[in-house]
Amino acid sequence: MLIKTFSSAVYGIKATTITIEVNISSGTQYFIVGLPDSAIKESTFRVESALHSIGFRMPRQKIVINMAPADIKKEGSAYDLAMAVGILAASGQIKGDKLDQYLLLGELSLDGSLQAIRGALSIALQAQQEGFKGIVLPAINAREAAVVDDLEVYGFDNIRDVIAFVNEERLFHRVSVDMKHEFLNHANNYDNDFADVHGQENIKRALEIAAAGGHNVILIGPPGAGKTMLAKRLPSILPPLSLSESLETTKIHSVAGKMLASGSLMTVRPFRAPHHTVSDVALVGGGGNPQPGEISLAHNGVLFLDELPEFKRSVLEVLRQPLEERQITISRAKLTVDYPASFMLIASMNPCPCGYYNHPDKDCVCSPGHVQRYLSKVSGPLLDRIDLHVEVTPVNFQELTVKQHVESSNAIRERVITAREVQERRFKGEDQIHNNAQMDTKRVRELCKIDASGQALLKTAMERLGLSARAYDRILKVARTIADLDECPDIEPQHLAEAIHFRSLDREAWAG
Repeated sequence: MLIKTFSSAVYGIKATTITIEVNISSGTQYFIVGLPDSAIKESTFRVESALHSIGFRMPRQKIVINMAPADIKKEGSAYDLAMAVGILAASGQIKGDKLDQYLLLGELSLDGSLQAIRGALSIALQAQQEGFKGIVLPAINAREAAVVDDLEVYGFDNIRDVIAFVNEERLFHRVSVDMKHEFLNHANNYDNDFADVHGQENIKRALEIAAAGGHNVILIGPPGAGKTMLAKRLPSILPPLSLSESLETTKIHSVAGKMLASGSLMTVRPFRAPHHTVSDVALVGGGGNPQPGEISLAHNGVLFLDELPEFKRSVLEVLRQPLEERQITISRAKLTVDYPASFMLIASMNPCPCGYYNHPDKDCVCSPGHVQRYLSKVSGPLLDRIDLHVEVTPVNFQELTVKQHVESSNAIRERVITAREVQERRFKGEDQIHNNAQMDTKRVRELCKIDASGQALLKTAMERLGLSARAYDRILKVARTIADLDECPDIEPQHLAEAIHFRSLDREAWAG
């Protein structure tokens, strides 16, 4: 008897429906065809043991399972449930009437319990698009899939309950998620707040500008100056995730297996801080079955690289293309996968090997040559993609102990949201540009015009401070963001002056 069940495979962040065709006929052998990997071939033992543990039998006949389309390689153990139910239906042990209405996913344990899968949200979205009535999957993934409207989602802990559902032996309630409740209750769940930071007003201002325009930042300062503490608070002043951003971010984390059992949606912007020993593949993604890397897990959020010069040169150089294109393409012999990678980069570094160059109290023991060699570990092309270079100085005792009101992240975020709304109106109709940092040279010339006094100021700054030519466009972009924060339609000299202040590493005399 031939029975069809349906499951799904995830490639990148997109799902493809897989038809599991089970045919039982006379004979004794067991075949799985359709480019299965080792984990799928081993499912024979998991399925047989799971069925025996709940009182069903494995047919002692010839069983052929075809996974269609047969030209796509299938990987992982999420097909166990669809295979087991297909075998039971094909052998007449359970009903098969409603199997064409639902996707079945889940890895089976030997006792019949269901283990978590990856990519539940992507699979649910594809099921809805293809007109399936619902999806049956492990209970741990149910809330994530239930985000999708007009799709019945049932979460089970054991295959015994799945069989009862298929046989309509008792009533099961679908899993539902209140999207409005999820967003309102969890959109501001940040553990870190700028209200905890005393002093460092100049650095807070720089991070506010960065958040308002989507600019990348590098913080340069001695150990203990607060670079990491400040960087961790950047997500708390970014605009809240929109629903589309939340769905896309959730899909990436789901595919990577990073979603919590209690979570249904990513409601706060991700903050990823890989260690400096990270490999190229771990950062950008890859592997035999390409998985998202840290830059994709930071999509719509922040990627923090602490101690930037300690990262391998090859690791840093792979960042150049994603910073420009805002996506990463991973190519293999038979598969090409695109992962989104639109993130804000915030990096930190010491100014020299000993860490105390330009320190107000401690002397640096490094020679000028050592300082230059240390700084040169970060390439010019990478620095060219970082708009704000900010020097961080230590906070003195008086600033740490004074009792005064410190502005909270929510107050700063309100100004950032207002500036982003200005940019949304400015770039309305643009597919690839959503904030000032994403402007190309043509749009910088169109949208960042300055008057004669501004031109004179910029010319003087470039001549006296020895600013490089690549700093010109960056200064105009940052000045445009500062003007947006001030709700000013034109870039004025004071906006340019502040933007020039945040180009430390472009100065020829710096660390000379």
